[in-house]
Amino acid sequence: MKQVYIIDYIRTPIAKFQGGLSEVRADDLAAIVLKEIVKRNPQIPAEEIEDVILGCANQAGEDNRNVARMASLLAELPIKIGGETVNRLCASGMAAIANAYRAIAIGEGDFYIAGGVEQMT
Repeated sequence: MKQVYIIDYIRTPIAKFQGGLSEVRADDLAAIVLKEIVKRNPQIPAEEIEDVILGCANQAGEDNRNVARMASLLAELPIKIGGETVNRLCASGMAAIANAYRAIAIGEGDFYIAGGVEQMT
């Protein structure tokens, strides 16, 4: 199996329940992170990203769709990049990272963006 490395990370601000970020859609906030991670890593062409995998703990309302795909499109990543949303409740973000790790380790792709878009705690 291939060696797998995390080469960068970004996190958004933390807010209270019903607080300052409560009116921001998860895919809009994730799109900001996706744009920045691509911008910070110009040595990796966006076209080389295989997939965006995001965990979403509580898919309801406007989040009741493929948040990873929508965030990727909002971030204006190449349309060929896939998007997968994982729901494992509080472990959703970690499961997304594990899925990306596994895919790289077995040779399904070289570059993935993975993380979580919300939490339930």
